[in-house]
Formats: sequence, structure tokens, C-alpha cells
Amino acid sequence: MTLPIYVITGASKGLGRALALQMAEQGHTIFALARPSEALDEVEALLQSSSEDSMSIECDLADLNSIAAASTIIKANASFISGIVHNAGAVAPVKPIKGATGGAWARSVHVNLIGVQALTQQIYHLLGGEQQSRITTISSGASLRPVGSWSAYCVSKAGLDMWSRCMAEEGQAHNISSIAVAPGVVDTGMQLEIRSTPSEDFPSLQSFIDLHEQGQLVSSAAVAGQLIPLVTTHSMEQSGQRFDVREL
Repeated sequence: MTLPIYVITGASKGLGRALALQMAEQGHTIFALARPSEALDEVEALLQSSSEDSMSIECDLADLNSIAAASTIIKANASFISGIVHNAGAVAPVKPIKGATGGAWARSVHVNLIGVQALTQQIYHLLGGEQQSRITTISSGASLRPVGSWSAYCVSKAGLDMWSRCMAEEGQAHNISSIAVAPGVVDTGMQLEIRSTPSEDFPSLQSFIDLHEQGQLVSSAAVAGQLIPLVTTHSMEQSGQRFDVREL
């Protein structure tokens, strides 16, 4: 019997890493995608200690050539994909609209949204059919409300929510479901990046420092544990919905 295969992006650290490792421990084969790093190599070794067919695959979602190369590896090693977790995300540039450079702004949208479309399209033929494939996009509260100096992140996450709904609409006929999940305030490298932003660039800086100092950030491992049942078992009837981990 072939084990379920899940593709997880941004899997070298934070929530993506926690999801990958916990799902491998539960018997899933994981293709862990992230930019090249020692952390990605480490994740592969950890994954294979639980699930020998799991692997790490280098992939920069800001680069269409890198996405194509990663997709080629996925297609060479799988005939069916049980699900995709589009977890990778970029909050930079954390700057007011008037001061954000075009290149940095565009890269954020590429990682958070365009790369999601490109990767899914490349491996679409491995999804659905007789068995359901489950796509999960990691959303954010920033998809619903504007945050000063986060224009690229807010815009791309709002677009990602709608992309998930469009995917759900089109996927109905092909046994492909798609949901969005807001993970809450998770203690990740992105939070550290936010807290390291100069105050003149980010009016809400102190509120994020306060969250950290007051111990209100939730560990990646804890959030992953809450997410996995939804990632792996959500139904076609739930397709198109947006969930919040704090309400599960």
C-alpha cells in the first residue's frame, strides 16, 4: 500500500517544519520544499528516520525556474499527491507603501501567491481523480484587515484566500479540495523578523514586541498538532472554507 504523499512548502523551519515532521511520524510521505539550507538537509534526515521515502527538495517560490525544477523531482517520485500545504510565506518588505521598493514588494507577492499558483499548476495532473487530494493554504489575519507597512503581505494573503476559493470551485469536478487556515500568532522566524523591524518603518512594532514578552506566541509544534487533522481529513463539503486555528 502506497503511503499518502504530501508536499509542504517552507518546510525547513517554523510551522512548515513542524507539520512535516509530525506528519511523517504519523505515517505520511513528505516532500519538504524550501530554499537551500543546512536546515533543509537536516529536515530530510529527520523525515527519513520516520518515513524512508520522504525527501527534501530545494525550491525558491520567488523563482519560476526553481519551481519547475522542484516539480520535475516531485513528478519523478510520485504518481499521485494526497495533498499540498502551501505554507511558505514572506512578510518583507515591512515598510510604508511609499518606501517599499518595487522588487521587494513584487518578491513578496511572488512567494505568497504567484509561486502557489505555479507549483500547483505544475503538479496538477497528480491531484484528484479516484482519490481526494487536499490543498491547504496558510492564511493570516492580515488577509482580512490592513496592517500599516504590510501592504505586500496583506495584498498577497488576501489574494491567496481568494485563490483557495477559486481552487475549491474548480476542483469540485476533479475530487480536489482546497481550504485556507489562519494559524494564529505562531512563534516563528517571521515573528522575529517583524520584531527586528525599525520602529520608523512599522507603526505596530510595539504590539508585536508585547505579544512576545507576554508569552502569547504559540509554538509551531502545538499549532501543527491542531492543523494536521484538518490538513489530512477535511472533506469535499468543507472545500472553499477559511478556518482559524483558534476556533478549532
